[in-house]
Amino acid sequence: DAPSPLTTSNMAASIREKQTVALKRMLNFNAPPLKNTAAEPVWKVLIYDRFGQDIISPLLSVKELRDMGITLHLSKLEDIASAALAANAVSQVTKVFDQYLNFITLEDDMFILCHQNKELISYHAINRADIQDTDMEAIMDTIVDSLFCFFVTLGAVPIIRCPRGNAAEMVAVKLDKKLRENLRDARNSLFTGDNISAGQFSFQRPLFVLADRNVDMATPLHHTWTYQALIHDVLDFHLNRVMMEEGAGAEPSPAGARPKKKNRKSYDLTAADKFWQKHKGSPFPEVAESVQEELDAYRAQEDEVKRLKSIMGLEGEDEGAISMLSDNTAKLTSAVSSLPELLEKKRLIDLHTNVATAVLDHIKSRKLDVYFEYEEKLMSKSTLDKSLLDIISDPDAGTPEDKMRLFLIYYITAQQAPSESDLEQYKKGLLDAGCDLSPLNYIKQWKAFTKMAATPANYGNSGVKPMGLFSRVMNTGSQFVMEGVKNLVLKQHVSRIVSPETDDYRYFDPKMLRGSESSIPRNKNPFQEAIVFVVGGGNYIEYQNLVDYAKSKQGKKVVYGCSELFSSAQFIKQLSQLGQK
Repeated sequence: DAPSPLTTSNMAASIREKQTVALKRMLNFNAPPLKNTAAEPVWKVLIYDRFGQDIISPLLSVKELRDMGITLHLSKLEDIASAALAANAVSQVTKVFDQYLNFITLEDDMFILCHQNKELISYHAINRADIQDTDMEAIMDTIVDSLFCFFVTLGAVPIIRCPRGNAAEMVAVKLDKKLRENLRDARNSLFTGDNISAGQFSFQRPLFVLADRNVDMATPLHHTWTYQALIHDVLDFHLNRVMMEEGAGAEPSPAGARPKKKNRKSYDLTAADKFWQKHKGSPFPEVAESVQEELDAYRAQEDEVKRLKSIMGLEGEDEGAISMLSDNTAKLTSAVSSLPELLEKKRLIDLHTNVATAVLDHIKSRKLDVYFEYEEKLMSKSTLDKSLLDIISDPDAGTPEDKMRLFLIYYITAQQAPSESDLEQYKKGLLDAGCDLSPLNYIKQWKAFTKMAATPANYGNSGVKPMGLFSRVMNTGSQFVMEGVKNLVLKQHVSRIVSPETDDYRYFDPKMLRGSESSIPRNKNPFQEAIVFVVGGGNYIEYQNLVDYAKSKQGKKVVYGCSELFSSAQFIKQLSQLGQK
């Protein structure tokens, strides 16, 4: 049995591939799936509960599961256990495995901890004013259990770095302890010898950087300009699936008639979709253009098939003509054999036409380009060309929530807080526009607290130049709306830590026998692979920025993870709950 290519070049395999391999192995009763497909698969029942669905559906389709001999059964493991007890059938249970797969992989280089019950570990849960120590312990344990699963699946023990004095540090301490205990128990360690799942071991240890959401509160509120992040911001997008209403055009129904029930349609944006893979990080105008190009190319191809068919039909009368057609026949066969491919192409073009059109409707009706541009200027301390109050009081610019997001970004990034009288004026403007001010109450407390606690995040070019990361920020005018800009607090963290000089971050190496916390990094080699994890929630803007950052660094891989993935709307709702107390 030759080693599979996965096992040899280990870090090349993405976390998505590794989790998929681990799942397939699990679904084959923890034996490597057999190569000869002639063998009839053993039929199995999979308890496909909501937790299982969230983990499996981004990786394997129902069809792929069926091909592996699986019938789906939608109930809970607990129910089956009690049924087995009731039927005295416990002796029939041969094995119960813990798979250590309790996290959700969304991209080759992105994962989240959970989707069901995510409110249990949400930003709101961690930052409640009335939180008890025991609650906090429980939240941290839940996060650490999932991260532990992540590293078991990765087959690597990380070096852990984190800032001091926040939830990220609590997670780091607990994770270090859990990994250390598992390594110490040599017989049952999940990181040694036979227990490493199918040779997924790597010699290069990854660097695990923990960040706390509180370090940067502006990015999750930011109006974005890249395709995937926009979809997540303005449409209903979860676990790689977009839910849309059919014909979302608002044509009024005739008076007195019952409004037509809109059909909901779902689209999966997958790794197999080449257009998506190529453009999910592109600025939106570029995406719109590319959809059009794809469509034109497809139509040309379709016309060619039609033309060949008509030639065949017209001239296929007598034998003589047919022999002359051999050239065309060859052409047609190749055209027809590419038909399934053509249809799939058409499906993807339709999908992206529909999704991009829906996004565009939001951009136009809410003037999202104005928001994006203005917020970029706030975050990079550029000169503003119009007053904030003008946008807030413009009835055509955005929803009350858009206005609130903009104002919070201004408030968070402002070096000088607005004077009381200015603040009153802003508040009046926001209230007149129909905004709920509770998020602001919370952000005020947050700002006062971070002022005491530490240096606030460095947005843009205030004083320190963050290592040339902003080198291509902002040409004047709207040039940058086309390009999208990349200024990101998280990236500064990564670039600071990936170069090993950082001393203000704690350092943990679970492999060192003594748990001595000497923050002198033993491991002076620069890292090839970093995993950046945000405790308290993350977003696609940060993910995209890290992808771009990794592209600019030869041979470095960066994986992004977060405890939950929220859209700005979901985040602002949490802030609003925190501000109502």
